[in-house]
Amino acid sequence: MPHDFLVTGPQDAKITIVLAHGAGGAMDTPWMENMSKAFSLKELRIVRFEFGYMSERRSTGKRSPPPRAELLKQEYEAVIKELRSQGPLVIAGKSMGGRVASMIADDLHDIGTISGLLCLGYPFHPIGKPDSLRTDHLADLKTPTLICQGTRDLFGSRDEVSGYRLSKRIEILWLEDGDHDFRPRKAVSGLTAAEHVTTVADHIAAWASRLP
Repeated sequence: MPHDFLVTGPQDAKITIVLAHGAGGAMDTPWMENMSKAFSLKELRIVRFEFGYMSERRSTGKRSPPPRAELLKQEYEAVIKELRSQGPLVIAGKSMGGRVASMIADDLHDIGTISGLLCLGYPFHPIGKPDSLRTDHLADLKTPTLICQGTRDLFGSRDEVSGYRLSKRIEILWLEDGDHDFRPRKAVSGLTAAEHVTTVADHIAAWASRLP
């Protein structure tokens, strides 16, 4: 079944970012809207889509959980084929969407379909289960990768992630005092969520411009 897409940013952008949503939020949540707008202001083209279970939730109102990762991987690959994008392509996702993208990245990179991988708040482990790591495939990742992560993210804080074995192809942008949505505590850090969004957009634009 064909997917619906939300496209933000210039049609002639040099780089297109395909952005998948997280486990519980649709492609048009305020977070996804704000992030897409910030990226588009950096001359990046953002293409959002929804996995089938989320589209079904939108039409029926029933909150079914995501299917297993293998099915989500197949669906993300199908989305890439549907797009038939010209020029450099980066696959990306918020939380679960980024994890799924990371699981298909090397296969797509090997055949020249994508130039890079972007994860916005990677779920290194479930909340409260720091020993249940989702990092095995990240140790040998070959695709140029940028992970943007809040330093106090409950899915993987800076202190936790510093001890993981990760590929040298992975760059991490740490957002001071940010949570899983990059929101800092202003009283603690003196920073705002808007400032972190700008930092993320600036860094991604610079990183993407260096991709082969």
